[in-house]
Amino acid sequence: MRTHKSLLLKDSPHFKEQLLLWSQQFDDVVWLDSNNYQQLNAQYDAVLAVDAMTSIQSDYQDAFDKLKEYQTLTQDWIFGYLSYDLKNDVEHLKSENFDGLQFPEIYFFQPKKIFLLKGNRLTMHYMRMVDDEFDDDLSQIKSQHVNGVHEPNDVKIHLRIHKDEYFNKINEMLVHIHRGDIYEANFCQEFYAENTVINPIETYNKLNAISKPPFATFFKLSDKYLLSASPERYIKKAGNTIISQPIKGTAKRSENIEEDEALKEALRNDQKERSENIMIVDLVRNDLSKTALKGSVVVKELCEIYTFDQVHQMISTVESKVDEDINPVEILKSTFPMGSMTGAPKISAMKIIEALEETKRGLYSGSVGYFTPNGDFDFNVVIRSILFNESKKYVSYSVGGAITAKSDPLKEYEECLVKAKAMREVLEN
Repeated sequence: MRTHKSLLLKDSPHFKEQLLLWSQQFDDVVWLDSNNYQQLNAQYDAVLAVDAMTSIQSDYQDAFDKLKEYQTLTQDWIFGYLSYDLKNDVEHLKSENFDGLQFPEIYFFQPKKIFLLKGNRLTMHYMRMVDDEFDDDLSQIKSQHVNGVHEPNDVKIHLRIHKDEYFNKINEMLVHIHRGDIYEANFCQEFYAENTVINPIETYNKLNAISKPPFATFFKLSDKYLLSASPERYIKKAGNTIISQPIKGTAKRSENIEEDEALKEALRNDQKERSENIMIVDLVRNDLSKTALKGSVVVKELCEIYTFDQVHQMISTVESKVDEDINPVEILKSTFPMGSMTGAPKISAMKIIEALEETKRGLYSGSVGYFTPNGDFDFNVVIRSILFNESKKYVSYSVGGAITAKSDPLKEYEECLVKAKAMREVLEN
């Protein structure tokens, strides 16, 4: 049983910084921050889970069955991630590309301590609390000194796929599209640095300050870190309602207000971007229908434009209703990996992606999130993210784009650079 305590904070933004700093003493940390972004159905402004009481870690084999068993057994808050390569558990697929990061393919833990922030209200949920533990922790958190000075990173980024090779691979993908093997596929490329050390918390704070996205994540598993400025929700369950919000379509921002509005309108009316988005919406509708009550799948928003600090994004919202008896892990399994990171038809796209990409995706284009004790959940899409293996001194970020029959290899390459801009700025100053 958990004990909880609730209180009002005088300075929420400062407390959030102190809380994240305090969390670094633990080996297991999940920090999720909506950055007060109001448009995307966030139940909490920020969530912190630390210190595993129990955990589950596995390769892809029977991963969803193991997660289902763990979630059913705990009937508690559990936090963790699904790597992209769990596709091999869902379908007869394989992942044989280079992996410099070496993250487990699935990891979830039952935290001893959870902090939920909404407005100025902080609620703390503790497992097996000892006397005065709430007050002692609060005192420690409030004594954290947030240093506004950031040390520059000294990172030299390399490309796993060089420009000419990228063009060749996109043209190969276009051959598949024109032949009718697929309509669309998300092709990703890795940028990396070896023999490199970064300060994870500083790097995350810089990345988050640039982007202020609604699904920001700081994740730590011992020596492995995810520092994410994700703007995208994969899937959420609230009661018997399922919400998925795929992103397809990106435009850069301008500091000139009129030019920025013109870029936004151009994205809204871009037929290539709209067709990309609608194809993925169809795929998401199909995925949700596998667990939905008959006739309950609806498109709430189609090709809406959402504005973030770095980019404008085209986002659709698809909802369904499910039977209250369905296991929540079954909903994840039947929709994973998310359509926005694969393509259509999904299985063919994943096979072609595997053949053309050079890097095992791992946690990139997977998902981080949590289950509540009553079986609700919320999971993001791991994009716009820096991954770091401290022991291997390996830093990586990947970016991708949807390739369709209308794709121009040069424009796709330029869109990748727009998406990579924040990570590159943070790592290379």
